Amino acid sequence: MNPNQLSRIVLRGFKSIRECDLELRELNVLIGPNGAGKSNFIGFFRLIQQMLEGNLQRYVSKQGGPDALLHFGRKKTEQIHAELYFGNNGYKFTLEPTQDNRMMFAEENFWWNMKGDWTISSGHFETEVESQKRFTRIYDYTVPPMKSWRLYHFHDTSDSALVKQRHGINDNLYLRPDARNLAAFLYFLQDQHPSHYKRIVKTIRLVAPFFGDFLLRPQPDSKDQIELEWTEKGEDVPFKAHLLSDGTLRFICLTTVLIQPEELQPETILIDEPELGLHPFAINLLASLLRSTSKNKQVIVSTQSTDLLNEFSSEDVVVADRTEGYTHLHRLDPKALDAWLNEYSLGELWQKNVLGGRPTR
Repeated sequence: MNPNQLSRIVLRGFKSIRECDLELRELNVLIGPNGAGKSNFIGFFRLIQQMLEGNLQRYVSKQGGPDALLHFGRKKTEQIHAELYFGNNGYKFTLEPTQDNRMMFAEENFWWNMKGDWTISSGHFETEVESQKRFTRIYDYTVPPMKSWRLYHFHDTSDSALVKQRHGINDNLYLRPDARNLAAFLYFLQDQHPSHYKRIVKTIRLVAPFFGDFLLRPQPDSKDQIELEWTEKGEDVPFKAHLLSDGTLRFICLTTVLIQPEELQPETILIDEPELGLHPFAINLLASLLRSTSKNKQVIVSTQSTDLLNEFSSEDVVVADRTEGYTHLHRLDPKALDAWLNEYSLGELWQKNVLGGRPTR
């Protein structure tokens, strides 16, 4: 496994997750019923990103304070503890609530399997990992990969969705989590990475045969702005993004994430329910893209689609169940499923509740 990828996560006291010790692999497909805690697990990665950007207290406030983050609030849970392992290196922290509704670092450490903890500090309110950059190489194996993580969520395709609006043409360093800068990013790929751009267009045509190409240009009345436009096959009349179906627009976003140049991709790509609004053939193609991407980058995807689940192997699957009010996460045991898989698909076993991850009374 790539040492820049997360190999194990230990998490205690975060939202519905009372405790979790989970091995992660190159490809991780998270299944479970509504309310089981899949979104909380995925959301933990957003917490890490906000921490590393120096926005922990702002994030805590926007979430509703410490009690909204602690498992059943501070009366039941005194702290959030997390350990993130990248092979032989790791990053650990413990957060505790304060009387003024902030979260304080009770401890913050790096970890190395040869010598154990490398203490950073305690009693501070924003991460101090940057202070260690000059002193330990553990920083290089943990912090840059975490900073590169992206959690993509393409659910909003309404008329007011930001992906359909004008935006700055220079907003192209990376594809933003809600694809609000999709046109600018595609414009950059067309210019700097034409082979990847052509692959994106060809893949979109497999799902939407009517699609010709994108029309990517500075807006005539504002050269520093761009808007997502496209043409039909064999035509040159441009259309706006709102004339794309919701499923087609989401597939365009997903394709761009998964086919962009490897050097631009996050070390870990997280996608929440990518199957929303997709035709079964598009789901099949999406699974192929996810598998291909996971050969070089780590992929974590949550889904409620049996069609998408059927495209993967049991080794890829992580099940989320809600037991006695808390989230239980575990990987499937392939050997235990061998006999079942001779007769049924993974999706069928999920529907029969053999895998878990189904609503229970």
